[in-house]
Amino acid sequence: MSAVPLPPLPPAPAPEEGYRPAGRSIADIVDREHRQLLALLDQLSGPDTTPREGLPVLTAALSRHLSAEEQYLLPAVRAALPAATERVDAEINADAALLSALKGLTDEALTEVAERVRRHVDGVGALVVELRAVATEEELIRLGNRLEIAEEAAPTRPHPGTPATPPWNRIVEPAVGVVDKVLDAVTRRPTYLADLPEPPRDR
Repeated sequence: MSAVPLPPLPPAPAPEEGYRPAGRSIADIVDREHRQLLALLDQLSGPDTTPREGLPVLTAALSRHLSAEEQYLLPAVRAALPAATERVDAEINADAALLSALKGLTDEALTEVAERVRRHVDGVGALVVELRAVATEEELIRLGNRLEIAEEAAPTRPHPGTPATPPWNRIVEPAVGVVDKVLDAVTRRPTYLADLPEPPRDR
């Protein structure tokens, strides 16, 4: 089983046999977030009126999700699965197009965004399946820990012009995220699923 190059981590003592780090697998996190995004899109595209918080929450959730994937998931796939390099590049290009579609998101543009999100879920979901097959559970968990940290620091607004690959995205994205969060606080903009009147359930 191939080892996945991990992001820089603090020194740790040699693990004992059977050691399992705390946290969730990056594959499980991404799968769950994909289900949540699809459920939110179903909710916003339904016959009822879109809640006032719906579009900003979708924009923020997608912005965080794509940023974290580009910082840790896609680089891990590229390193562990060299044959998937072109598919990773295609996903990065698709992410930029999706972020552009999110700028100034309106109800009228929701159909296009929903279609782009579904293509993202299919494409990245397939890469996650392949990563599971070559990475150890410890590697997936340690990457998951890094993904969650990156997501909390990530932008909450679409910035398709920022770097999309390491190391620069790991430097620029948190800085942009600080500015976004200040604007969110000043404008009281909702950015989390829990801010919705009825948060969507996983599919």
